[in-house]
Amino acid sequence: MNGLERIADALHRSRARGLRAALMPYLMGGFPDIDSSLEIGRACARAGATLLELGVPFSDPLADGPVIHAAATEALKQGANLAQVLELTEALAPELPVVVMCYANPILARGLGRFADQLQETGASGVIVPDLPFEEAGAVLRACDERGLALVPLVAPTTTDERLELIGRRARGFVYVVSVTGTTGERAAVDGTVASLVERVAAHTDVPVAVGFGIATPDQARAVAEAGADGVIIGSRLVRAAGEADDPPAAVGELVEQFREALRTTNA
Repeated sequence: MNGLERIADALHRSRARGLRAALMPYLMGGFPDIDSSLEIGRACARAGATLLELGVPFSDPLADGPVIHAAATEALKQGANLAQVLELTEALAPELPVVVMCYANPILARGLGRFADQLQETGASGVIVPDLPFEEAGAVLRACDERGLALVPLVAPTTTDERLELIGRRARGFVYVVSVTGTTGERAAVDGTVASLVERVAAHTDVPVAVGFGIATPDQARAVAEAGADGVIIGSRLVRAAGEADDPPAAVGELVEQFREALRTTNA
C-alpha cells in the first residue's frame, strides 16, 4: 500500500476494532533525545495508536504553543534535524502509518523533490506543513500525489465555507481541524462549537476529519469523538509527559492507552 492507502486502511481498522475515532498521537522527533523519541513512538504503537504524527524540530514553530515549542528548542540543542526525523520515520513506519509534520523552511532548504522522495523512501504516509498556505500548496500537492503521499491540510474555526470548499476538494488523507483559534496547548475544556465545526468541515470534503489543538484529557478526547470527529489528535499533553517523566516511553505509552480506552465504543 502507498501512504494514502495506509492512512485509509488504518482509520478503517480503528473503527472495526471498536474506537469511536482514530487515535493520532503527536511526538516531537528528537525529544527528549533521538533514542527516547524512537521508543516513545514504539510505545504509542503498542498502546493502540492508529497513526503517528512526527514533528520535525524547527526554530520558529508559529503554530505551536509553549510545550511543543520548548520541546523543539531542546531537540535542536541536542542536534536533532530533518535527516534524523526521517530516520525515525523509517524505523517507525513498519509499525503504524507516520505523518511527518514539518514547517516549510526545512522542506525548501532540502528541495521539494528530494524531500518528497525521502518521505516515500522512508515509508512515511504523508506530511503536514502548518505554514503552507493553500494558494502556495500546488507544487507540494503534486509532488505528494505523484508518490502516493497525503498532504494533510489544516483548517480553523475562522476558515470560511468558500475556503473550506477549496481546501476540502484537495485534501488528502484527512483534514486537520484546529479546534480553537491560537496555538497548540492543553485547554481546560473542549470548545462547545466543535460539533458544528466538524459538521461544517465534513460537508466540504470526502476525506476523514481529525480534530487537534487543546485536547488534554481522555474525557476531552471522548467528547471530540462524540462530536463527530473521525480522528483525535493529542499533542502537548504527550510531549509534556515525555519531558517530565523519568521513563518517557512508559509514561507516554500509559497516557495513549488511557486515551484509547476513552475512545472505545461502549459495546467494544
